[in-house]
Amino acid sequence: MGNLNILVICTGNSCRSQIAEGYLKYFTKKLNLDANVFSAGVRAEGINKDAIEVMSEDNIDISFQTSNTIEEYLNQEISHVITVCDHANENCPVYLKKSNLTHQNFFDPSKVLGNEKERKIAFEKCRDEIKVFCLNYLNKILARN
Repeated sequence: MGNLNILVICTGNSCRSQIAEGYLKYFTKKLNLDANVFSAGVRAEGINKDAIEVMSEDNIDISFQTSNTIEEYLNQEISHVITVCDHANENCPVYLKKSNLTHQNFFDPSKVLGNEKERKIAFEKCRDEIKVFCLNYLNKILARN
């Protein structure tokens, strides 16, 4: 297997792509995959505190991750791209679409209006869906090699 450089893209690089980056880093280590995992957004809006909190509940610390824009990865050798929202998929630069592109739209929990409990439930649901997706994604890569 060549260099595995995974870039996860969403609109603001604050929630879904940050959660996916955290899980992909965690699972690549567990599966002994030599991989670099990055995330970026069409815009960089900073990491959502609820995303940090919901990940810490699963013992994964994403508080040190940074919020970046797609442009910051123009000169990187990216082998795999995952878009985690339709907006990012539509706005993904053409050169990145030449990588192994996977698209999976996840509901944006930061858009949930409501009380704290309702928002927390939305973040947990999103986190759990992304966790399953990331593990399945990496297992498919392993199965191909």
